[in-house]
Amino acid sequence: MTVELGHLLVVDDNKVNRMLLIRSLEKEGHCVSSAVNGREALELLHADSYDLVLLDIEMPEMDGYQVLSSMKDDAQLRHIPVIMITAVDEIESAIRCIEMGAEDYLPKPFNPILLRARIGASLDKKHLRDKEQLYLKSLERELEIGRDIQAGFLPTDLPQASGWEIAASLKSAKEVAGDFYDAFYLESEDKICLVIADVCDKGVGAALFMTLFRSLLRFTIGATDAFGERSPASRLKYAVTLTNNYIANTHGETGMFATIFFGLLDPADGSLIYINAGHENPLVVNSNGVCAILKKTGPAVGIITDVEFTVQEVQLYPGILFFAFTDGAPDALNPAGNSFGRERLISLLNNDISAKILLDNMDVQLKEFIGEAEQFDDITLLIVQRSACSK
Repeated sequence: MTVELGHLLVVDDNKVNRMLLIRSLEKEGHCVSSAVNGREALELLHADSYDLVLLDIEMPEMDGYQVLSSMKDDAQLRHIPVIMITAVDEIESAIRCIEMGAEDYLPKPFNPILLRARIGASLDKKHLRDKEQLYLKSLERELEIGRDIQAGFLPTDLPQASGWEIAASLKSAKEVAGDFYDAFYLESEDKICLVIADVCDKGVGAALFMTLFRSLLRFTIGATDAFGERSPASRLKYAVTLTNNYIANTHGETGMFATIFFGLLDPADGSLIYINAGHENPLVVNSNGVCAILKKTGPAVGIITDVEFTVQEVQLYPGILFFAFTDGAPDALNPAGNSFGRERLISLLNNDISAKILLDNMDVQLKEFIGEAEQFDDITLLIVQRSACSK
């Protein structure tokens, strides 16, 4: 039987027991350090790296229970396996230590075969955990890279036409998001494209499809050669329809789809033509409250080919605020399991402050509401505000 070798720490106040154990372990090829009491053991554990601790229970100053408890309470030490050294009549004590997190126990006097087997098994588990941690760290790094790449798909600068302010935020639930927003000028710069979308599912799969949906919408709405003299409404419908058919035909077996609100804003006259493809209904708000709800005009994108998407229009008059969001906002839960709710979200809308300040306030309110609870879904907010004095 091949035994994994490691750096071991023997903790025992009895010199004879300590030396016998050290000699046996060194014969097996292990690197061995020793401590005569619990306090010295903890100092050594913080000063160096160990693969396994063999810990006596009965010691002066600080017994084995206290050392074990301190190790399990310490994030730096809790992953180190501990084998308790016990007398033959201390089985109940050994069981208590295992309940506290010890890996195993060894009765005195030491049986060489049992010693080798239990140390080997503990070191195997330790080295496997170390490999898992290295893998998780590498995966974490990959996700960080993915998050940075994905952030590059979000607009760094939002269009700011005279008399208008646009603000948006995205708070992902995981390292990468399935939500996205976009705002950009068409090539003629007489229309502003406004997009907010929520790809089904979470994590890496949703994030990959997020980039695909976003790229398809951007390309198709901006591909002037394909449209010729088509009206803005025709271009909008074509872009959503082509994206829908491509996803459904090419990736239908994945079951991935997205709810999308896609609008074309004319900042000159305040008209907004849009398609709401299965998305949460955006709101138009004036000084008296919600004055229009932009209901769905078609199904979610990517499920069925050749479905009909209807283009609708709404007028954003001076002093009006347009607000779009993904379902992660109203569905956010606090530690008690209560949802933030659509009505609470609407109550935060305020035309008297800038879009950016309003957005920051909403982000703060959502964060405080969620508190220590887990954010289980991405939260994306998009606000478009027209100045009250604009013409």
